[in-house]
Amino acid sequence: MARIAYPTLPAPKLIECLRGGYSANAFLGDLVAGLTVGLVALPLAMAFAIASGVPPQNGIYCAVVAGFAISAFGGSRTQIGGPTGAFVVVVAGIVTTHGLDGLFMCTLMAGVILVLLGLTGLGTAVKYIPRPVVIGFTNGIGVLIASTQIRDFFGLQTPEIPGDFLGRATVLLTFAGTASGVATALAVVTVITILALRRMSPRIPGSIIVLLLGSAVVLAIALPVETIGTRFGGVPSGLPAFHLPTFRPDLILTLLSPALTVAMLGAIESLLSAVVADRMSGDRHNPNVELTAQGIANVLSPLFGGLPATGAIARTATNIRSGARTPIAGIMHAVTLLLILLFAAPLARHIPLAILAGILVIVSYDMGEWMEIPAIIRLGAAEAAVWLITFVLTVFADLTVAVEAGMILAALLYIRRVTTTTTIARVTPEYVDHGRAHSLQLQPIPDGVAVYRIHGPFLFGATDKLVDMERHVPELPTVVVLRLRNMTAIDGTGLHALEHFADVLHDSGRTLLLCGMRDQPARMMERAEFHRHMGDENLVPSVEAAFARASALLARQGGGLTPAA
Repeated sequence: MARIAYPTLPAPKLIECLRGGYSANAFLGDLVAGLTVGLVALPLAMAFAIASGVPPQNGIYCAVVAGFAISAFGGSRTQIGGPTGAFVVVVAGIVTTHGLDGLFMCTLMAGVILVLLGLTGLGTAVKYIPRPVVIGFTNGIGVLIASTQIRDFFGLQTPEIPGDFLGRATVLLTFAGTASGVATALAVVTVITILALRRMSPRIPGSIIVLLLGSAVVLAIALPVETIGTRFGGVPSGLPAFHLPTFRPDLILTLLSPALTVAMLGAIESLLSAVVADRMSGDRHNPNVELTAQGIANVLSPLFGGLPATGAIARTATNIRSGARTPIAGIMHAVTLLLILLFAAPLARHIPLAILAGILVIVSYDMGEWMEIPAIIRLGAAEAAVWLITFVLTVFADLTVAVEAGMILAALLYIRRVTTTTTIARVTPEYVDHGRAHSLQLQPIPDGVAVYRIHGPFLFGATDKLVDMERHVPELPTVVVLRLRNMTAIDGTGLHALEHFADVLHDSGRTLLLCGMRDQPARMMERAEFHRHMGDENLVPSVEAAFARASALLARQGGGLTPAA
């Protein structure tokens, strides 16, 4: 009788790194990075918790427990996990309606969903979310996070703030006259100082410097501003206590939608963060192992009073810039936060809420990817509409509705592009003559040139095939020709992938040539001003012209069998 083969996951990156040999120098680099990112994570963990409507210690508990689990079991060498801004609005709504136990139950459900996604190999399914949808809801989340910080940023004296954006804006405008000049000045100085320190060097942990110095000044001269101590009574010291949340079967269906939202956001943000980590470190993460680890983290976090967790792009980038080499750095980051909990928690009561609000304003701007908006608008009305509808629904409705609507529009746009680029035409002598310039059979490939082709629509969901090529860049010659004769359609996600591939080749001393673009891809590239990124001379009409351009480049570089210096 034949045995059923079940899918198996590769080992976590931690095991892979330790098996490969772990040196004292690697540990030193991981230790320094872990300490640095742990200090950076401290104010963010507290700020995200407060913005979500829960005590600050819940954010730290999440960073400790989930941060350890994501590094220990994950599929990325340098990913840092913990609470992030993506969950603020969802968590605040759940807490308001169902309390902390409802939040813990929802997080557990989301964790189980993420584990199932990883174990069943569906980690790669996140790639089917097109770029305009991702940018739309990250823009929307950025606006929502900023709106939740206005009260503390200006020190407003308000009743309880509503969870919806319009209700929140109404209350904030109504009580705008209660603003505190001292709190506003403190928050503004926080923002300016962080930006100034960032301009001096990205390695400087601006948020922790501002937090420590600002808290010391407020305490020394007794400034009249609200602090963690005045609102929450401080942060309790000691280990996070294990606690089984109250499980209510009657809430399963009610919490299913927010649990799916938390799982979806956790999957998207963690895998986006892992991709960023890959580009910065030169590694390659395993998406299914990473999602399984994210699921384990979200099962464990609520058992110790923690919030939902995911990969954190800013903290991951800080980790890599600080010298991290393996997941040990992420474990050291969790240990650092645990030591702070054990020995320095009472000092947190003196932290002004205005400083935490200033830090989150910076975070909300950073996560918004605002520079992507003009590029999306240039792609045409259809791509812009997907982005705008996703953005508006994120702000004024909720994230689930926004992403569902964005995906439906993107799917319709996908169908439209595929059908409109399908043609039936008679073959004429002119067509045959025109095709000779595109024929590889009639054009010998010059030495020092590699030719690749894209066959079919290059839309969201297919772009990872180009990412896979990046692993082989060191093996490629000086000139790479990408033949687009049979690429019938492209969208914003595909253009972004081509742009990144061109950057990778350029950074390695190589040149990318694109040839034979059909009508729809050519129009999209023209709208996106793609020639500014690639250079007009590297966008050519046929493979014949591409080989002529390649020969000129090789002659100028002296043969070109190895990358140019």
